[in-house]
Amino acid sequence: MTQDGDDLLDFLDDAPGSAPAPRNGRPPWKVLVVDDDPDVHESTAFALRGLEIEGRALHLLHASSGTGCIATLRSEEDVAVVLLDVVMEQSDAGLITVGRIRDELGLHHTRIILRTGQPGQAPEIDTIRRYDINDYKTKSELTRHKLFTTLTTAIRSYAQLCRLEESRRGLEQIVVASYDLMARDGLAGFAAGVITQIAGLLGIPSEGLVCASLTDPAADISPEHLLIIAAAGCFSHLVQHPVSEIQDPEIVANLTQALREQRNLVTQRSVTLCFNGREGSRFAAFVDSPEPLGEVDRRLLEVFCTNISLCADNVELVARLRDTAFVDALLGLPNRSALIQRLDDLIHGGCIAEHTLVLIDVDQFAETNDMFGNVYGDRLLAAICDRLRSALPADCLIARIASDTFAVLGRAAMVDGAALCPLFEHPFDVEGIERLVSVSMGFARGEGRSRHGMEVLNNASIALKRAKALGQGAQQWYSHDIGEESRAHIRLLHGLHQAFERNQLFLAFQPQVSLESGRAVGVEALLRWRREDGSFVPPDQFIPVAERSGLIVALGTWVLQTALAARARLAEAGHGDVRMAINVSPVQLRDPAYLEALDALLARSPIAPGRLEFEITESVAVMGVARASGLLAGIKARGIELAIDDFGTGFSSLSYLDKLPVDRLKIDRSFVGQLDSADSGGRIAEMIVPLGQCLGMGVVAEGVETPEQAERLRALGCKEVQGYLYARPMPFEELLGWLQTRKEMHA
Repeated sequence: MTQDGDDLLDFLDDAPGSAPAPRNGRPPWKVLVVDDDPDVHESTAFALRGLEIEGRALHLLHASSGTGCIATLRSEEDVAVVLLDVVMEQSDAGLITVGRIRDELGLHHTRIILRTGQPGQAPEIDTIRRYDINDYKTKSELTRHKLFTTLTTAIRSYAQLCRLEESRRGLEQIVVASYDLMARDGLAGFAAGVITQIAGLLGIPSEGLVCASLTDPAADISPEHLLIIAAAGCFSHLVQHPVSEIQDPEIVANLTQALREQRNLVTQRSVTLCFNGREGSRFAAFVDSPEPLGEVDRRLLEVFCTNISLCADNVELVARLRDTAFVDALLGLPNRSALIQRLDDLIHGGCIAEHTLVLIDVDQFAETNDMFGNVYGDRLLAAICDRLRSALPADCLIARIASDTFAVLGRAAMVDGAALCPLFEHPFDVEGIERLVSVSMGFARGEGRSRHGMEVLNNASIALKRAKALGQGAQQWYSHDIGEESRAHIRLLHGLHQAFERNQLFLAFQPQVSLESGRAVGVEALLRWRREDGSFVPPDQFIPVAERSGLIVALGTWVLQTALAARARLAEAGHGDVRMAINVSPVQLRDPAYLEALDALLARSPIAPGRLEFEITESVAVMGVARASGLLAGIKARGIELAIDDFGTGFSSLSYLDKLPVDRLKIDRSFVGQLDSADSGGRIAEMIVPLGQCLGMGVVAEGVETPEQAERLRALGCKEVQGYLYARPMPFEELLGWLQTRKEMHA
């Protein structure tokens, strides 16, 4: 070996040295020598002894075959370079080993330098093109100087690849951390997540804390005004304490300095990060670091801080959005979504059967709002909320799920009528006005077979609707029978919607006859529903469903439009003196735009509204005298006559009746059917006829089925009748024939 070190390496008898100790806390580079010639191992170790590359020593690992090489790489991590012989146990053993290193072990960063004793054993260009080989040397080229140069180039390449990989993984972690932190609940959850994510990014234990400044952004920073909002590990006991209570003065100084100077501080044993939000929020995180940070970690922390500062700006916004989704804005109670989530949690935890849900609806709350104003109504709801909170156990969930409906979810022993009714026995004092509040309650027991919280809430809603139908202050427990009735109602409503869309609804017309002349004086348009299979759904089943759902408004518009067209055809056929009676629901009359919609339909009709009659029921009284009389007067002003249908079955007073602009009373069929008996129903019919005469109203008797009933009504002075004795409800074409025949009979 010559003095300049460029001679071919001499083969030595010395054994390879052991791994050198780390210098400056930095581990040595691992270099794996793979060759079946022991002399090559010894000479390589001798040539590289005592050398450093990039300030780090070299640690040589040895294998004498391709199989040994793979075994060593499986057991040793972070091998930077493999010096690999081409020919070992077989002529292409080295090339096969290259493939296994890359494909089987997935080591793509490790640099592979292929060595061979004879240049012709593996053509250089072809080999490097076909295999992932980073360098190719003949053994005669590897003098001490050239070996050092070759290794330096390879190790630098390996280090650069490792830094890129660390950066890639770190950036991935930052993205994941951002998503994780944005999903956390509130500031405390966000701060705790920051500690976890910093530790994960740096690969260190979660030992640290996060503090927030409690002062104005322009004020000076002092430890007394820095509150610890999250902590982990040995700092856990300091949550909600000021930073000044930390025993280690270095930590206090680092946190204070980082916030004052608005920058990150990295020492030999710790990391202190500063997060500055655009809204003036200031946070700092301290994490213990057992080892000094490398350049890649420092740069990643800078990116991390920028990202997390943006997250911090949005934490309160996210919290507000979460509150909007799960908290009632008026009362601060959990809302419907929060209740369903809690029910789902109980179901998934197998605890739902131990609980009961009650819905509490404030009776006549809309009227209270109309009388005292919305502000009073809101304060009344707040007073009810306060009473429920103070009286019920802390483990009961109290929610507001609708404008005037509360929900209470708790253990069955605590949630029942006996416990809740006394809460409403005493008046609520709101703005100096004491008011007794009546509530309706619907109860539903949790059932183990419930799969979703929505099922339990639906059951309670069904019970509440039944309670409200019973009257103010009523209670109802859900049962399977009630549930089945409700589901039948829903099926019927769904079928009615489909029937309306598919033109399965039609009008049938029943004539009204003068007892004096025998001629037809009117027809009543009756809505009918025939299913696709030809069967009929009785009106007393689907009309109430349409009214409760509000579908009656659309149905009523269609009925009036169709009846107006039929009325026009009657006039064309020579029956212009026959009036057309149409049933109008109180639900339609309560529509604020009813008269406007009526005008639009009348404007499209080819004939004037004369001889058109609206039949209303006594339930119109619930609208109030002034409103009802004003609305009916508006209808009368358009040339339409009015009749009270089913008169005598309601509960309106005679004084109320006298104030309505009504033209005609219709005696209900239940009273007419008892005319030929001594029952009280017959006597009521006898009273209605002279009543109508006294009030200046005409009287029409419905449900006349026998000649005896007709004669009795004639004797009482009733002028007009309607019933099966004269004609059943019939299609319009059949009606035209019937009217013509009747006209000819009584000409």
